[in-house]
Amino acid sequence: MPDTIGAADVVTSADVPEMPAPQVREKPAHDIGGGLALLLGLAGLLAGGGAIAWGVALGNAGRTVPCAVLVACGILIGLASVTAMSGLNTVAPGEARVVQLFGRYRGTIRTEGLRWVNPFTSREKISTRVRNHETAVLKVNDAYGNPIELAAVVVWRVEDTAQALFEVDDFLEFVSTQTEAAVRHIAIEYPYDAHDDDALSLRGNAEEITEKLAVELHARVEAAGVHIIESRFTHLAYAPEIASAMLQRQQAGAVVAARKLIVEGAVGMVEEALERISEQGFVELDEERKAAMVSNLMVVLCGDRAAQPVLNTGTLYQ
Repeated sequence: MPDTIGAADVVTSADVPEMPAPQVREKPAHDIGGGLALLLGLAGLLAGGGAIAWGVALGNAGRTVPCAVLVACGILIGLASVTAMSGLNTVAPGEARVVQLFGRYRGTIRTEGLRWVNPFTSREKISTRVRNHETAVLKVNDAYGNPIELAAVVVWRVEDTAQALFEVDDFLEFVSTQTEAAVRHIAIEYPYDAHDDDALSLRGNAEEITEKLAVELHARVEAAGVHIIESRFTHLAYAPEIASAMLQRQQAGAVVAARKLIVEGAVGMVEEALERISEQGFVELDEERKAAMVSNLMVVLCGDRAAQPVLNTGTLYQ
């Protein structure tokens, strides 16, 4: 399927909803490699433990003042090391961490591996992997008012983590609701089967309709930082209450089309037969005999049953 930006040319701006401009956009967080931070934290714990052990040894020797100072320093160093190490984060492939400091957005960590940020910040994990969302079978009326059933599957992923978390209340529910709304809107804009050959229909122009669906979905979920990769209809049918009637209509259309093709072929065969008879000249046919011959050939060629031979023992006029 073409990219949604390239498909935007097939849909006018009036066909897509106008969403509010985002108030926040993703930016990189101020983070460093977690390996160095982990080593420094462990070194601080060892230093704090060593200071406490030294102070206890001095206390046993009767030196109370240095003992109290060393134990206090060791405890402070240990607490500082533990606090600093709480800023470590493990970021797996296909994941990101949204960093907030006292409610303010401070950036997003996308670098894989062990990373360290300000330990006083909160970090929320969000998946940036590709996801599927398949709608339930929806029952709507098409452009002609006929009840139809349809369902779609949408392939998407989070592109802007800040918008996904702060622009909408729940981006998963938002994508689900907007997908259903887009599918319903597309369904009521076009008929299941078009009466005119040049008109678009859901069944006859699936590629064009899915491009329009992708463009509308992109416009609806862009505010949530979501990128639509692909969208497809997975189910498309008339509702059960009119399915039999529409089947008869389709069968009638097929019969008419077949008859039209048969008549066109029969006319060509009759024309060719008359031309060959006239060129070879082995029999002279006046206009009345030509009309009778054309009538007989058309009946034979267009009839549903095999022709019954009739022996004419007289002439054409008797």
